[in-house]
Amino acid sequence: MTKLFTIFAVAIIATSVVSCGPSAEEKAKIEEQAKHTADSISAALSASLEGAMNEATADTTTAPAATTETAAPAAEAHTGH
Repeated sequence: MTKLFTIFAVAIIATSVVSCGPSAEEKAKIEEQAKHTADSISAALSASLEGAMNEATADTTTAPAATTETAAPAAEAHTGH
């Protein structure tokens, strides 16, 4: 009977400790960390997108334009004349 009472008492204490959950201070700290993480991810994505846009813009402005001088011999070669 004593073992049964001891097991029952330990189960009640363990349940009461687990069911308490985090305090208001801990919840606020968790929310602050989540907001900080979200802000960091947002900043990293923005920087990455901005860098990709800058690279794409730089590639289009420095790429040489195709001229008709280089395209004309190729067109004559295909006609066979």
